[in-house]
Amino acid sequence: MLIESFQNEKVKYITKLLTDNRFRKKANVFAVEGQQENERAQKFGFEAIEFFICENIFQKELPQGKIYLVSDKVYEKIAYRGSSEGIIGIYKTKTADLSSFIPKENSTIIVVEGVEKPGNLGAILRSCEAFGIDALIVSDGKTDFYNPNVIRSSVGCLFGMQVFQAENQQTLEFLNKTGYHIYTTIMDETSKDLYTRDFKRKSAVIFGTEHSGLSDFWIGKGKNTLIPMSGSIDSLNLSNAVAITCYETLRQKRI
Repeated sequence: MLIESFQNEKVKYITKLLTDNRFRKKANVFAVEGQQENERAQKFGFEAIEFFICENIFQKELPQGKIYLVSDKVYEKIAYRGSSEGIIGIYKTKTADLSSFIPKENSTIIVVEGVEKPGNLGAILRSCEAFGIDALIVSDGKTDFYNPNVIRSSVGCLFGMQVFQAENQQTLEFLNKTGYHIYTTIMDETSKDLYTRDFKRKSAVIFGTEHSGLSDFWIGKGKNTLIPMSGSIDSLNLSNAVAITCYETLRQKRI
């Protein structure tokens, strides 16, 4: 059966999943758009519930599971990215507790406090995955991991990363208990260049919000660290700063 009406209950359901964070959280499911993103979700063990596919766009073999075929116009309406790639999957969410994470001896963790922009969180996930970061902790976070913008901007890297949400105090206690060397991205007279820090050992780098940096909670909790710059600007976009840091941790480990 081909779904052609915008008034179809399934069309209304998926539209609400894509646009209503509270509805998505209450339902404990989320939508994944795009071929690569769906492949990664399945590769890393996310349970698919159903798929919405536009056969005029989607040219690959149909995935296993419950499939609803939709017209071009319906797909264009429900797709977050317009008419791209022809597949949207619905999956069950996963929750992970920070206490379940068992770090390696030379583990590196990135902590982002209060990140607000889904696009930034997605870009951060992409950098963390690309450069071998062991886990990402969103501390006092305000962004839903399963927001469509997070999934899209991470290109599905969310699914292969160990990602946790925690309060600041819980995060600090975990890092201290498990023996992490903490580096805080605070600029003052004690700050040292990122490249002088030793990331071959167990390390955690803490980043603040896009607008105001780290909160007072983190003052005195780690060694202040900054990215050296020679231009007139004194700060970088959060996702860019994380990407530079992630690359430096990998570079040191490969020396």
